[in-house]
Amino acid sequence: MAHHVILGAGVAGLNAIETLRQFDAEGEITLISAESPYSRMALPYFVAGSIPAEQLATASEESLQRLRVEARIGTRAVAIDPARRAVRLDSGAELAYDTLLIATGSCAARPAIPGIDSAGVLNLWTLADAEEVRQRASGRPSATIIGAGFIGLILLNALHKGGWRLALIEQEGHILPKMLDRAGAVCVERWLRDRGVEIHTGCSVAGIERAGRKKRVVLSAGQSLTSHVVVVSTGVRPNLDFLAGSGIQTDRGVLVDEFLETSAPGVFAAGDVAQGPDLLGGERTVHAIQPTAVDHGRIAGANMAGRRIAYPGSLAMNVVDVAGLHCMSFGRWDGEDSIALCDPARPVYRKLVWEDDRLVGGILIGPAEETTMLPDGGMLKGLVQSRLALGMWKDYLHKRPWDLRRPYVASRVAERLLEWKLLGLPAQPREFRFRGVQPKPAVSEFHRMLCATRPENFDVLPRTPTPGMGKT
Repeated sequence: MAHHVILGAGVAGLNAIETLRQFDAEGEITLISAESPYSRMALPYFVAGSIPAEQLATASEESLQRLRVEARIGTRAVAIDPARRAVRLDSGAELAYDTLLIATGSCAARPAIPGIDSAGVLNLWTLADAEEVRQRASGRPSATIIGAGFIGLILLNALHKGGWRLALIEQEGHILPKMLDRAGAVCVERWLRDRGVEIHTGCSVAGIERAGRKKRVVLSAGQSLTSHVVVVSTGVRPNLDFLAGSGIQTDRGVLVDEFLETSAPGVFAAGDVAQGPDLLGGERTVHAIQPTAVDHGRIAGANMAGRRIAYPGSLAMNVVDVAGLHCMSFGRWDGEDSIALCDPARPVYRKLVWEDDRLVGGILIGPAEETTMLPDGGMLKGLVQSRLALGMWKDYLHKRPWDLRRPYVASRVAERLLEWKLLGLPAQPREFRFRGVQPKPAVSEFHRMLCATRPENFDVLPRTPTPGMGKT
């Protein structure tokens, strides 16, 4: 009977455990985690008061028991010996394994800024950080956010909903530099300034000082910003330090092959810590996003159970609400062969990026009714993810970049995507549910209308190409 050891109780680790149980009902599973399982991505919603602390949980003692997992919460791995197939824990104990998953995630980057370790300077990376921010939310609180990347903007959105006075600092020339191009970022910056957010780009922080009961952030250009809280959001780095001396190959993360296996036999890696295949090809990469962690965990879990399932690769994707302006980007949105449409007054911005006649990336920015309330985001992602050659539809989209529906339907992207099954099996529902409540889907009139359009309910007419477009 195999013994599977999981390092990390994040999204990747928990999905690996549940997938393992699908394929290996008898094997032993041991979970090693320094923290109880909870969602870091949901911390801003807790800060905003949208959810209670208990709703952050992603597993419980009971759900792990049902999966027959020995959970060692409050401990961590400090070394791995692949030759002996053993893990050493911080308690000094050793744990033998047959298969091992490294799903230790990432930690908040902490730049070398004078005063960064003083009270009132947080990362908002842990539940304790989130609770401290909430304790300071009295009157009209203020916050200075250092770093205007994806995580920083998620936090900004939560604090903006709570009425905080906000200032944003970004070392690069524009905000969201790893998600938006400059033209798109200009629209977002204007939107934020119109809503009272102070923005400083192209500058660094020289130091953080005490200013009475507040903190003063001194910028490299000489200005200073004073606020109740300073939040450092300058990116993350994979938790790799404990692998020193193990011989497991690393780069920006733990290097894995298409089966999510590392250079050490029987040792797998998943999630923020793994550097693996990119769906669009090229070098192995780290995509520290939740969809990648879910897929990594499922693939790794299946392969730890003895399957041989290849992972097609992860796709860069980010979606964030910026004080009511919805922003999303997919794939390689910074390529040179592109078409962009911008209406600064609304503001609406969309960009499509090509390699030959294949869409490889794009950006959508706008109010909810222009982005997330429409299927355009999903269609753009599907067009990129399917990697289909669009032929003459490329010319069509250059003339009408707002109309993704026609090429999406004509190219039968949905049919292509429906053929994909990550494990060759239908996805299983999560074992854990908040307070044990199962979702109760309601069948609406709109659902009945959709079902009425199924092929068995009407005579299917032959597909005809759009005039002038030819076949795709």
